[in-house]
Amino acid sequence: MDAIECGIVKLPRVPVADNVSSGDMPKFRDLWVNIRKNMPKKGRGKGGFLDPQELPTLLTNALNALYGHYKSTYDLWMKDGMAVSPCFIIVCNNTATSKLVYDFISGYVQGEDGSFHTGRFELFRNYDDNGNPLSKARTLLIDSEQLESGEKLNEEFRRINADAIERFRREAMERGGALAEELRRGKELDDTAILREVMNTVGKPGMLGGDIRCVVSVSMLTEGWDANTVTHVLGVRAFGTQLLCEQVIGRALRRQNYELDEKTNFFNVEYADVMGIPFDFTARPVVAGPVPPRQTVHVKAVRPERDILEIRFPRVTGYRIELPKKQLRAEFTADSTLELNPGIVGPTEVLQAGIIGQTENLKVEHQKNIRPSGLIMHLTNHFMRSKWRDAEGNPRLNLFGQLKSIVRQWLEKYLVCTGGTYPAILLDLKFANMACEKIQDAVNRAGVQDKPQDPPVAAILDPYNPTGSTIHVNFMTSKKLHWQTDARRCHINWIILDSEWEGEFCRVAEKHPRVKAYVKNQNLGFEVPYIYQGKEKTYIPDFIVLVDDGHGNDDLLRVVVEIKGYRGEDAKAKKQTMEVYWIPGVNRLGSCGRWAFAELTEVYRIEPDFEA
Repeated sequence: MDAIECGIVKLPRVPVADNVSSGDMPKFRDLWVNIRKNMPKKGRGKGGFLDPQELPTLLTNALNALYGHYKSTYDLWMKDGMAVSPCFIIVCNNTATSKLVYDFISGYVQGEDGSFHTGRFELFRNYDDNGNPLSKARTLLIDSEQLESGEKLNEEFRRINADAIERFRREAMERGGALAEELRRGKELDDTAILREVMNTVGKPGMLGGDIRCVVSVSMLTEGWDANTVTHVLGVRAFGTQLLCEQVIGRALRRQNYELDEKTNFFNVEYADVMGIPFDFTARPVVAGPVPPRQTVHVKAVRPERDILEIRFPRVTGYRIELPKKQLRAEFTADSTLELNPGIVGPTEVLQAGIIGQTENLKVEHQKNIRPSGLIMHLTNHFMRSKWRDAEGNPRLNLFGQLKSIVRQWLEKYLVCTGGTYPAILLDLKFANMACEKIQDAVNRAGVQDKPQDPPVAAILDPYNPTGSTIHVNFMTSKKLHWQTDARRCHINWIILDSEWEGEFCRVAEKHPRVKAYVKNQNLGFEVPYIYQGKEKTYIPDFIVLVDDGHGNDDLLRVVVEIKGYRGEDAKAKKQTMEVYWIPGVNRLGSCGRWAFAELTEVYRIEPDFEA
């Protein structure tokens, strides 16, 4: 703190505010807390194939925002005739994450077919537009896997940097040590030694690392590093202590210029913009107090006394959908609307500030300008290739015209951009998938409406366990919110509540004369597969209720009930799945009884809404 306040190091600026209302700390300040569940847990080579295009949106937004400011800094440096570029550091949690981020920003060649993906950021790309490696790399990946991989350096790199490599060889021999001994015995410089030298000379003109603009690393704290050109730092890992925050930020604090200003006789201020590192200028130690014991409750099916209240349900693993034979059409609803806002996209504007000095407002505007026709073509192409393929896996090109018309209709009426967002965000794979899922749901909904007696959707049951039952419920819990059930209404002795709203529903269900039995879906095994952002997920509804709707006790209606306050895009996707796929698909089977779905969204209207 003394060094920062005296100006003998750079002044770190961290996020202090953004345009997302929830949370005590800006999303980009402690980035890892918000993205860790979507990041790989194991290092490279241990978790199978990982797609760089599937990085969490909050992470790509942080990269976009910080890169936008880096580009402005780079332009200023080049205008002033600087011999080297400013340096952007990304510190990751493991080698899998570092490779994903590296490929995402610098470009990569993927698969047996050699398909090329250009890097997201122009100044950090290591490939030209045709997929050929640049002679001088702009982004460096430095981690244990990369050093030990044995990958050969680009021969063009060796040719272009022959003088620098020879200078490094002579200096290594002068330094002494193990490497000098090997060189004296005639051993050539291997790629690992050269790669380390590239890392160690970042920001030094005329040397191997002089052209590096971005460094992606896992553990940069294990060896010395004296680069003074670092202007931007992004943390993509956990920071358990303030000491670690200080150590990583310290990589960016070495000043470039130590000359005094002629007018003020002080150093000119130099800034380092930092995201993803929860550095606190006023951190204080926290003392943990004693923890009270927690009481447990045994939740089980009451047998055989309440076996008459048993509820059985199908265990669905997927859906089979028949393609419509007529002209394609879509039936859009209110839930077909996709609202892009900072709540789901992540912050689009963030205020960077230090303990003193100027503040900086960073905005996420990368790729903002795209023509509507170009967006329609891009989204239609993705829609066709992700949702409309024939039995052999080939895109159904004959449907492109019909799909394009439906996509245009959705973009014009059901895409809403607020809070600084813009339609080009749909170029991001996750949001393109969200849009395509909503459009596909509308197409399938139209098919269900056209053939309500024989819908084009059939549920696929688990071949080994096609049916689940309340008989098997038996577990212990320490949750404090629970409801003791009516012995005439529920097979289970206790309902474990996730909210007080669910307690209100238990009261309403138990007093209603048409309810024959109900159960909370807690450790019941009742799961609904659905797709969200292009990934397979599992939805666990709240309740199953057996209702006498006039067909008699032998043919009770089974109502799946969801208690939902705030309805985000994920909640809309779950409801769409129930109404368009699960309910029609299970009812079409005919062997699982009659099913329906109800969503209750207002606590003070649970009773009248359930009655309706």
